[in-house]
Formats: sequence, C-alpha cells, structure tokens
Amino acid sequence: MNRYVALLRGIAPALPNNSNVQLRGVIEGLGHERVESVPASGNILFRSEQTDVPRLERTIREALVADLGIGGGTIIRELGELQALIDSDPFPGLTHGRGSYLVATFLKDGAGQPADLPADPDPRMRPVRFDEPARAFLAVIDNSEPGKTPDFMRWLERTHGKDITTRTGLTVQRIATKLALP
Repeated sequence: MNRYVALLRGIAPALPNNSNVQLRGVIEGLGHERVESVPASGNILFRSEQTDVPRLERTIREALVADLGIGGGTIIRELGELQALIDSDPFPGLTHGRGSYLVATFLKDGAGQPADLPADPDPRMRPVRFDEPARAFLAVIDNSEPGKTPDFMRWLERTHGKDITTRTGLTVQRIATKLALP
C-alpha cells in the first residue's frame, strides 16, 4: 500500500466546505484508505494501491470540485519522496523562524526546474536549491513583515502557474512523521 499526502492549495478551515472532516470524506469516497488530516495545514494523508500520481491528482481535484466546490490545486507526494527531501538536510544550519521562514514550493509532476532564477531576486528571499526528486523549490524567506509576499513567490506562479503549493519545512516534517506511522 502506497502512502501519500495530498497537498491542497487554497484550503482555509474557516471557509465553508474546507473542514478536515469534509476533505477526508472526499478522499475516502474515492476508495482510499487510512485517510487522515494534518490539522490546520490543508494536507490529507491516505494510503492507496494506485501508483499513477498524475491520475490521483486529477481524480482528487475533480472530486473536490464536484463534492465541495473547491477549485484549488492538488499535488500528491509519496512518503519516500518527502523522507528523501528531509534526509537531504534541505536547510543546513538554519532554524525556522520569523526572519528565516524555511519553505518548500512543490510543483506538479512533469514540471521541470526553469533554467534561470529571477535576475533580481527579492532581498527578503534566498533560494536554496531545486530538489529534483521532490520537485520542490527550497527557499528561505524573511517573513518578519507580515503580509508582504516576496516577489519570488509571484515569479514561481508566473513560471509554473497556480498548480504549485508551498509548505514550511516544519509542515513537511510533520507530514512525513505522520505518514511513517504504522
């Protein structure tokens, strides 16, 4: 049985049809097993015999639209991909905090790394690297001024569209830890 996380974009627990119970219900309705949520994160963990990740992404997204009217993106990652990312020490020597917000922006399967990063990156952002196996851009963001999104995030959307989603390094660790439980 494969262990997956559905990283859902645009989920906010306060919005109608965005509760963890409703989100889990959609995934369970598709026949997946051991469906769980990671509180306050927009991430649904599940197990499935299916191995076609792009198909999983499509069916989950279509079900979210049909059942709950949620049109945000769905990106699937397998436990092994997340664990390999964590084991690579993606942010060596750094600690997550307001001035050093450690983030991974996940791209859809099949989306490759662009040849170039922005010519003049926002001074509040420092790209770390692109992790090919996890298909994720890793960056450190100075988030000490709430409400200010670095241009790097807008650049990612312009380059890859809105089918991307960002999680903190801490959230990625929480997801992998929970997925690894027997």
